[in-house]
Amino acid sequence: MELELRHLRVLCAIADAGSVGRAAADLGYSQPAISTQLRRIEGHFGEPLFERGATGVRPTPYGAEVLTQARDVLARVEAIGHRPAPGAPKVRRTLRVAATNSPVLSGAVSRFRARLPDVDLSVSSVYASSRIVELLEEGTVDAAIAADYPGMELRHSAAVTHRGIVTEPTFVALPSRHRLRHRAQVSLADLAEDAWFVTPDDGAGWPGVFYTACEAAGFTPVTVHEFLGDQLQLQRMIADGLGVSLVQPTMRPIPQVVVKPLVGTPLWCRYVLAWRPGAVDQDLAETLFRSAVAAHRELVAQSPHLRSWAARTWSGASGAGK
Repeated sequence: MELELRHLRVLCAIADAGSVGRAAADLGYSQPAISTQLRRIEGHFGEPLFERGATGVRPTPYGAEVLTQARDVLARVEAIGHRPAPGAPKVRRTLRVAATNSPVLSGAVSRFRARLPDVDLSVSSVYASSRIVELLEEGTVDAAIAADYPGMELRHSAAVTHRGIVTEPTFVALPSRHRLRHRAQVSLADLAEDAWFVTPDDGAGWPGVFYTACEAAGFTPVTVHEFLGDQLQLQRMIADGLGVSLVQPTMRPIPQVVVKPLVGTPLWCRYVLAWRPGAVDQDLAETLFRSAVAAHRELVAQSPHLRSWAARTWSGASGAGK
């Protein structure tokens, strides 16, 4: 088949929705029609672009590359013919952005400013994704980076829209002298007797997904320290042997801390870009999104433990499909 813009839009819709069924509903097609379309598109590229799972789909590493290029093509097409009137003065505006505890924030902001220097960003740190939705609904902020979890997608009114930035596995941080430090992957059940540092309720499903995963692994955490502070302080307490913690896989550990994948990858987190279409036009939203995706790619490149996990996981998946 010949690749067309509509095929790129289908790929992006599936990635944003995290599900073929939800993408079909968003596009106004039946699920079988979109599934057939996806098979044809993957046939064109010669390999799978998405990995199928119980909670939906997520891009393969190759699929992520294709999606980045597809979004760039679609953004360029959208921009064709758009130009300011001759002699029109440049108008500066301020975009109010809220962000949860996401490592992509810094890189996303710097890239956005480089791409749109005439737009000022006012950034607020807001931990709870539920509160972020409230701020968007109230019109207090224009856009935000929030978090949700597979099967527990971000809920909001029609006044707000959102788009998935990345869905990533959750890893665990251990003291470098921990008894499991030499393992390539750590079973959640093997940490049943450890003390845990757990961040508070984020209104989007955490820490409920953590306790559900522990229950599935056959235990209830013995000691839980609620912690909401900076990552360096958390790492220092882990290094001192005071507990372990689930962390983002792109976290850079200090020398006394090691970061390990969890066997079976029982926990995932998705970061999303949410915005009010009435306040943020498509060009601004696209620039915010592309800036966040690029920031995450850079973090992955700097995270050897995440790259090693991905290499094992994707090579295993490819081998199983042969």
